[in-house]
Amino acid sequence: MTMTGTTTPTTPSTADTAAAPTTTTASPTSPTSSTSSTSPRPVHLAVYDTYADWETGHTTAHLTQRGHQVRTVGAAAGAPVTTMGGVRIQPDLALADLAPGDSSLLILTGASLWDSGDELAPFAAKAREFLAAGVPVAAICGATAGLAREGLLDAYAHTSAAAAYLAHQPGYAGGGRYVEADAVTDGDLITAGPTEPVAFAREVFARLDVYGPEVLDAWYRLFHDSDASAFPVLMAAAERGDA
Repeated sequence: MTMTGTTTPTTPSTADTAAAPTTTTASPTSPTSSTSSTSPRPVHLAVYDTYADWETGHTTAHLTQRGHQVRTVGAAAGAPVTTMGGVRIQPDLALADLAPGDSSLLILTGASLWDSGDELAPFAAKAREFLAAGVPVAAICGATAGLAREGLLDAYAHTSAAAAYLAHQPGYAGGGRYVEADAVTDGDLITAGPTEPVAFAREVFARLDVYGPEVLDAWYRLFHDSDASAFPVLMAAAERGDA
């Protein structure tokens, strides 16, 4: 299935020469697939002070509706954080206790703290652990800057708020792999800019096999484009148990 604005190169080594945007769906036999005979491992949402509430709302809500458990992970399990919207969240577990093998996906959302110092650097370091273990990471907005400083964007096609935003990040050498797109999936790494929470969700759903291609396309058209023609497709899928 082809979706405008999404780039999915076949390998990191050719990411900077990727052509027309496409979306790749994980294999049905993937251990993170929602169609697996066993329950998928939890999806972990990183939470920290100034976390941008709106950037992952579609992602977490629809993952939960499709049977994925979403668990929050913070610097310390017993230390509540306050989002940019003033919502207080007490993390389910501490970052140090999170192992890639216990997760289907790590989501890193934007936050003012990504741009004001290195307080969130441990979350980028955890993303390195996940990618090294072959477990997907999805980063949006300022979290992409944290990954850039960690050197994690240099080998993957990626996007962000703007190429210039990443170019100013110390340690970033991935400018040749930057893609002007709403969201980009390259292997186990998903990235998106701050204005694309729906496209970000779409890429997560594709990577985890949350919806089949036709349903995913309809979901995106409804929530991103307000395309009324997508609604009957989703209703029919819901009656089949596919949405």
